Amino acid sequence: MGSVVAGRNPEIKMEIAEIQCQSILTRAGGYLREVCSHSLNPYVGCGFGQSACGVGCYVRHNTWLTKGRDWGRFVEVKTNAPEVYLQTCEAEQRWAHRRDQPFSVFFSSATEPWQPIEKQYRITRRLLQSMLTHPPDELILQTHATAMRDDLELVTTLSQQCKLRVHVSIEGDTERLPGLPPPPATVAGRIELLRQLSSAGIFAVACLSPLYPMKHPAVFFEQLAAAGVDAVVIDHFIEGDGTREGSRTWKTDLPGAMESVDPESTRLAYRDRIAAIARTYLPVGISASGFAGQYSKI
Repeated sequence: MGSVVAGRNPEIKMEIAEIQCQSILTRAGGYLREVCSHSLNPYVGCGFGQSACGVGCYVRHNTWLTKGRDWGRFVEVKTNAPEVYLQTCEAEQRWAHRRDQPFSVFFSSATEPWQPIEKQYRITRRLLQSMLTHPPDELILQTHATAMRDDLELVTTLSQQCKLRVHVSIEGDTERLPGLPPPPATVAGRIELLRQLSSAGIFAVACLSPLYPMKHPAVFFEQLAAAGVDAVVIDHFIEGDGTREGSRTWKTDLPGAMESVDPESTRLAYRDRIAAIARTYLPVGISASGFAGQYSKI
C-alpha cells in the first residue's frame, strides 16, 4: 500500500492498494438494468473524489464500498482486471444473450477510468486492449477526464469492432460552484475532448450530470453542436442519485452551492427547462434513459 497525491490538489493524499479481483463484469442492477447488461470498474474508489464531481457522487454513499473510508482518499487497483475480463467475458456474454439482450458494458459506473493513478497502472488501457480480443456487443465509456485522449487511438480502433459511445461528464457552462473544489478538468478541455472524439468518428455524448446552474444554456448547447457532439444527457440529482427525491445529495454541499447561483436549479423543473433549450440544438436524453442511449429532439 502506498500514498500518492490525488487529482488536481497537491494537498490531498490518498492510500493506494493493489488488489486481485475475482470478477470484473458485474451484472447490472438498479437503474443500470435500463442502461447495460454489465458494469465494469477497473478501480475501487476514485482519485477525483475530492474534486467537484466527488461532492455529488452517489458512490460516496455506498458504505459497502467505502468501508468507512473518506471518498476520494483511497483507491484500490484491480491489477488482474484485464486477465479476468478475458477469462469471464464469453460466459457473461452468453448470460446476456440468454436474456435476449446485448452484452453491453458500462465502463465505469463507480469510478473514473482515467483518474490520475491510471497513468501509473494503465488498467483501463489494458482492459481496452483485452476488449480488442473479445469485444462486447456494446461499450459505453464514461469519463470526466481529458486524459482519455491518451487512449483515443485505441478507443477509435475498438469502436470499429463494437457499438461504442463515449459519455463525457460536463455539468454545464459553470466552471466552478461557490464553496466547492475545482472540477477534474475545465469545461473547455472537456468540450475539446468531445470535439476530438467526434472527429475520430466516435459517437460522443455530453452528460450534464449532475446538472449545474447554467449562465447561457443556448450558447453552451450551440458550442456542443459545433463541436460535433451527437447527443446530450441531462441528469438532475433529483431522480439521478439513486433516490427519487435526491435525498443522498441533499445531505451534501452541492444543493447549497447550486442555490447560491440560482435558487431554481435544485428543482426538477429546472432540468426540464434546460432540456427544452438543449433540444433545439441536439438530441437529448433524460437521466437513466439518456444513459441508455434514448434521445429525442424537437
